[in-house]
Order: sequence, then structure tokens, then C-alpha cells
Amino acid sequence: MPTSDSMFAVRYLDVLLVVLAAPFVVLMGAPVLGYVAGGAAWIVGRFVGAWVERWARTHKDPRAQVGIGFAVLMGRVWLVGLTILLVGLKGEREDGLMAALLAFVAFTVYFATSLLLRPMERNSPRP
Repeated sequence: MPTSDSMFAVRYLDVLLVVLAAPFVVLMGAPVLGYVAGGAAWIVGRFVGAWVERWARTHKDPRAQVGIGFAVLMGRVWLVGLTILLVGLKGEREDGLMAALLAFVAFTVYFATSLLLRPMERNSPRP
């Protein structure tokens, strides 16, 4: 994540939304355990995924890049899915539901911003 990225706030709008919504979740009395666990899984998966994808771009072989990208995607899905399952089983069902709703909203924002930023990334020169 370069510091000169002018689209940093848009690129990580999903993470920003997860962090900024936390006080409202606590004040509303929503299931905090589900929110914290779901948010932590989303943020960790998001930043580890971004780091691994940036590392994968250094490979010359396009098949390796695609394979690593797919592995990161599946790893993030498993991380968030297992977090939702474990929180629902170890905590209350409402905690699992909160983690699932958080993941759904965060993914929706992530997907929308990815669709908006993808054409700009394709047209920008690579360093």
C-alpha cells in the first residue's frame, strides 16, 4: 500500500466503514462480539490479501499471478466464513448474524469500489 496512492481512501472504503461503524454498533447495543470478530477477520483478510496480491504482481508468470490471486481470494472466504461459524457457535446466534451482516456489507462496498477502480488501474502506467 504505497503512501502516494491518491485513491487509498476509496480503495479501502470497506475497512474504513467497518472501523467507523464500531461506535454506533456499541451505542445501539448490537452484538459486539460478532462485530469485533467479523470486523477483525475482514480487516486482517483484507490487508493480508492486499499484501500477497502486491507480492504476486512481482512474478513474471501470469499463471502464477492468477493462481496466487485465487488462493488469496479463497483464503479470505474461508477466514471470514469460519469466523462467522465459530462466533455463532461459541457466542450467541445473534453474534454470528452480526458477523455475517458485517461481512455482507463490507464485501458489497469492497466489490463496488473494486468495480469502480478497476478501469482506472488498467489505464494507469505501471511503475
